Amino acid sequence: MKNKFLLLLLAVSISMVSCFDDLDDNIQQASTLDINDFIYRGLNFFYLYKADTPELANDYFITEEEKNTFLNSFETPEALFDFLISNQDRFSILVDNYIELENALNGVTLNNGMEFGLVRYPSDPSLVFGYVRYVIPNSDAAQKNVERGMIFNRIDGQQLTENNFSELLAPLSYNIGLATFDGMTITEIPTTIELVKEELTENPVAIAEVLNIEDQKIGYLLYNAFTRNFDTELNNTFADFNAAGITDLILDLRYNGGGSVETAVDLSSMVTGQFNDQLFYTEQWNEDRQEAYAEPGFFNQEISTGEAINSLGLTRVFIITSGRTASASELVINGLAPYIDVIQVGTNTTGKFQASFLLYDAPAPNFSRAEANPGHTYAMLPLVFKTANANGFTDYVDGL
Repeated sequence: MKNKFLLLLLAVSISMVSCFDDLDDNIQQASTLDINDFIYRGLNFFYLYKADTPELANDYFITEEEKNTFLNSFETPEALFDFLISNQDRFSILVDNYIELENALNGVTLNNGMEFGLVRYPSDPSLVFGYVRYVIPNSDAAQKNVERGMIFNRIDGQQLTENNFSELLAPLSYNIGLATFDGMTITEIPTTIELVKEELTENPVAIAEVLNIEDQKIGYLLYNAFTRNFDTELNNTFADFNAAGITDLILDLRYNGGGSVETAVDLSSMVTGQFNDQLFYTEQWNEDRQEAYAEPGFFNQEISTGEAINSLGLTRVFIITSGRTASASELVINGLAPYIDVIQVGTNTTGKFQASFLLYDAPAPNFSRAEANPGHTYAMLPLVFKTANANGFTDYVDGL
């Protein structure tokens, strides 16, 4: 049976346990060999670039003992993972705490709500200042009136530099020191704002508004992640655009690093609507999995909840991009290109045309959360297939 997967997103299933057992008494801590064996099995089965690593070949090891000797030669799971990953792979990841990753993929993070970028000083590239890209509604930053476009150059009174910014921005709470920037010079101002991180669920529909320009109604959508939990909110936004009678749409994907493949197809169907059931993308898996798993995607009429898609029927769309625009965002751009005029504004995108899904330490082929080894919390998010649009275009390693 073919399966439908998500790009950087996998729904979490929960297993039931006996109420009579104390799990802490029964769980046996996994060894490094156990975890390494999981990494090897997962990559051997699903990894898109399996053919690039000779050790992942099905017949590379003659005996199980020979394979275990190889796995034991790596002191950490991270070392093995790095060895097995192809040189052309920039995106596969291994984590030692899949609960944190699950939360992040579902839009739940420990966050103060200030989404920012960092830039080097023009006069001294060793110094760094930050600028606020946007503020998540109902966050600590929103409550403290942090605004898009604010400049800061100090954390807890200490100047940001290329060497200390990660450490200074890591704590649960810190004070940002504000500044101004005239294009060349950073000038400190005495204002400081204390920010506190908390568990936060972000609605990826960050800004949706209708602009009246020269007697035309233009829809503007700042959309920051393809998160399935918010498909209804996204669809409702397009219902509002329809009701307002917009004639054009500006889709701002500058900060959108990806998410659900299904949501990407749905969004593209919301922009259009006149191409229902026509080919949106095809998939290419590794040689072992292609026949059983490859499944094309089509423009459709329903979101994941079964609700009818609110379509605009547009023949062109303006999409704002940056180097952070990746994965499902690029799928939208590439998938729409054969059908309508996609006018791209901004810089090149990341260049991620591959899809991933979470693998847990469980039996193949599911590698499911429900059957995961309880002795550790390692999981992988490896590249498993790549997409091409209806014209066959893919491999845009330098972005779009």
